[in-house]
Amino acid sequence: MPADPSPGFAGETPTRRAGTQQRSAADRPPRASATSAVEVRRSNRRSRTVSAYREGDRTIVLIPARMSEAEERRWVSVMLDKLAAQESKRVFGDSELAERAERLSAQYFEGRARPTSVRWVTNQNTRWGSCTPAEGSIRLSHRLQGMPEYVVDYVLVHELAHLLVPGHGPRFWRLLEAYPRTERARGYLEGVVAADRLPHLPAARGE
Repeated sequence: MPADPSPGFAGETPTRRAGTQQRSAADRPPRASATSAVEVRRSNRRSRTVSAYREGDRTIVLIPARMSEAEERRWVSVMLDKLAAQESKRVFGDSELAERAERLSAQYFEGRARPTSVRWVTNQNTRWGSCTPAEGSIRLSHRLQGMPEYVVDYVLVHELAHLLVPGHGPRFWRLLEAYPRTERARGYLEGVVAADRLPHLPAARGE
C-alpha cells in the first residue's frame, strides 16, 4: 500500500556555497544508511530543492542529482531534524488515531487486530496505553501527544497485539517483533520515564 507522504513531509531549498564541488551524477539507485532507515533519492529533474517524508518505516530524502556527497550528508541530517520537529508538534485526534490503528493492523497483523474504538484518555498517567480485548477498545495516554509518530505507532501496535494475545508471554513479544522500531520506541519512552524521575534543577539566579 503506497504511503501518503504528506503527514511527514519537510522541504527546503539549499543555499549554494561558493567553491562547493559538485559531483556530476545521473539518477542513482536508492541508498539506505546502515544505522537508520534513510533512503536518499537523486533526481536530474530536481535542481535546487531538498525534501523529505516518511514512507512506512523509512525516511525518504529527495535531493538534486548534482549534489556532492558532503552536501548530501549535511542535508540528510538537516531534513531528519526538520521532520522530527514537525512530528513532535503534531497531535492526532481520536478519528486519526483510529485510522492509524487500522493501517498498522493491516501492515503488521494482516488486519487481524480489529479494535472497536481507539481514543485518547487523560486518566492514564502511569501507563502509556491500555486495551480491553473483550470490548475491543484501545486507550492511549494523552502524555503521548506530541511525541514522535513512531513512538505513538509503537504503543498502538502494542495494544493491537493485545487484541490477539491478551498477556505478555513469548507469543505476544513475537508479534511485536513485526514492528521494526520497537526497541527505539521503548528506549525513547524509558528516557521519558527516567527524565520524569530526575530531581528539578535549582532555580537560576533572578528566577
